[in-house]
Amino acid sequence: MTDPTTDNAGQSRDAGTARASLEALRAEIAKAVVGQDPAVTGLVVALLCRGHVLLEGVPGVAKTLLVRALASALELDTKRIQFTPDLMPSDVTGSLVYDTRTAEFSFQPGPVFTNLLLADEINRTPPKTQSSLLEAMEERQVTVDGTPRPLPEPFLVAATQNPVEYEGTYPLPEAQLDRFLLKLTIPLPSRQDEIDVLTRHASGFNPRDLRAAGVRPVAGPADLEATRAAVAKTTVSPEITAYVVDICRATRESPSLTLGVSPRGATALLATSRAWAWLTGRDYVIPDDVKALALPTLRHRIQLRPEAEMEGVTADSVINAILTHVPVPR
Repeated sequence: MTDPTTDNAGQSRDAGTARASLEALRAEIAKAVVGQDPAVTGLVVALLCRGHVLLEGVPGVAKTLLVRALASALELDTKRIQFTPDLMPSDVTGSLVYDTRTAEFSFQPGPVFTNLLLADEINRTPPKTQSSLLEAMEERQVTVDGTPRPLPEPFLVAATQNPVEYEGTYPLPEAQLDRFLLKLTIPLPSRQDEIDVLTRHASGFNPRDLRAAGVRPVAGPADLEATRAAVAKTTVSPEITAYVVDICRATRESPSLTLGVSPRGATALLATSRAWAWLTGRDYVIPDDVKALALPTLRHRIQLRPEAEMEGVTADSVINAILTHVPVPR
């Protein structure tokens, strides 16, 4: 009979190695992307929670480069879809094509059949095409001609949207926004970071050639599986569970909001807090973990009242106020 202590030690070593590999991601991605550590961390948290990410930022802040660099550092397949008003659902999922040689229809997979899907400017395509991603995101499969087809594992959608130029766009409905685990805002770089970016380009950096930039795989799907198993064992006390519920319930009672966080949002906050706790080296969740992930997990799940928006209130300011007033467990 195998000694369980030996088994546990082995599992612990595997999880520790996987954690070290994921921690090395930041340094590896920094070879291509300057100053976006919070976004890198958010993408890793989403991968550990089997969730999806909405990236919001003005054009030119390296959203596409960030996803490509993450895929290279994790040795994952990645594809990109440029969402446009004339994009059809079959352009995302794939379609049946008639083969004249065999006189039969064969399925040609669409770009959704990948590990990391970059859905660029998702709010520029009509709702019918946007909704074609819903089944893929929620069920991790697509159905073409009545046949369900499973997607690769791991599978993450990183969708981008531009916070300006709303003309001709199709805002994502609340039901679809709620399918994203996190909403990450990609800010403009600081002055020094922007100098570093220009210095790299002056030295010959080519964002289309990540290999030349020195980006190498430092982790892979096996590491993700090991970390997911470890995250699932991270302890959550009843007090922390109640704290998450109190935060989410407070959004439903806020006078600044017409829509608060649903129970699905509360579940998402608990999951991301566990992943963050494990990444920081703990096997239990503390209130600071919940606070650290509250903004990216909840900001897209609430809806401001028009009068509050006119007064300059933002989703982030409402959540920060709630975090200040909800009692923290001791």
